[in-house]
Amino acid sequence: MIRRGAQALLPVLALLTPALPQTHTMSEGAHRIELMLERLDGATWRTIDPGLVLNRGDRVRFRFRTNFDGYLYVMNQSTSGKYEQLFPREETGQDNRIMASTDYRVPATSTVFRVAGPAGHEVVYWLVTPARLTDAPPRLAPPPQSKPAPIILIPRCDDTILRARGDCIDTSAGPKPVPRGADLPQNIAAAAGAGSRDLLFMRQKDTAVISSPAPLNGPVLYEFHLAHR
Repeated sequence: MIRRGAQALLPVLALLTPALPQTHTMSEGAHRIELMLERLDGATWRTIDPGLVLNRGDRVRFRFRTNFDGYLYVMNQSTSGKYEQLFPREETGQDNRIMASTDYRVPATSTVFRVAGPAGHEVVYWLVTPARLTDAPPRLAPPPQSKPAPIILIPRCDDTILRARGDCIDTSAGPKPVPRGADLPQNIAAAAGAGSRDLLFMRQKDTAVISSPAPLNGPVLYEFHLAHR
């Protein structure tokens, strides 16, 4: 699973650098989300391939940007099968509104994700809604415990990618559409039920791009598979 520093994971979503105020709602124009994964290399944060297979103890964070306004919810399913709401939560603050053309990072300040737990794929759910969920504070409940344990995906290296640098890239990791019929956290499933599933997934260098060529009529939901060994 992912952990915070040397202890439990507790991410914080914070504003980094405002850009030009090109704001519009989820009902106007094409929509686009950009997501980058960064790893701490010594004292320097470096953007890495979204499919890079991480090692136990690696410290990582996400950078996140949209071209539309909304509210962000993030939840993690660890390789042990445990679900944990990452944001918003009492420890990280309840202001989860995001603004178009603004850079955010998850987490922020001195908090970082530390890779731990059994090898496999962490599944990080990203949900952006046009309006705040009605819970106060919002609580994203996991699926019922009676559900069968998830299938563990073991990271696999693609030997044709970055072989010279010795990097292990798992092409099945990174951002993915949510499979139809997937057992989702209860509030995520309810909130995303009316959302568009016609999303396009691309990579521009080390930036993952999730987009919709048509205006969205509801929430945006996708997964990010974080592979580690």
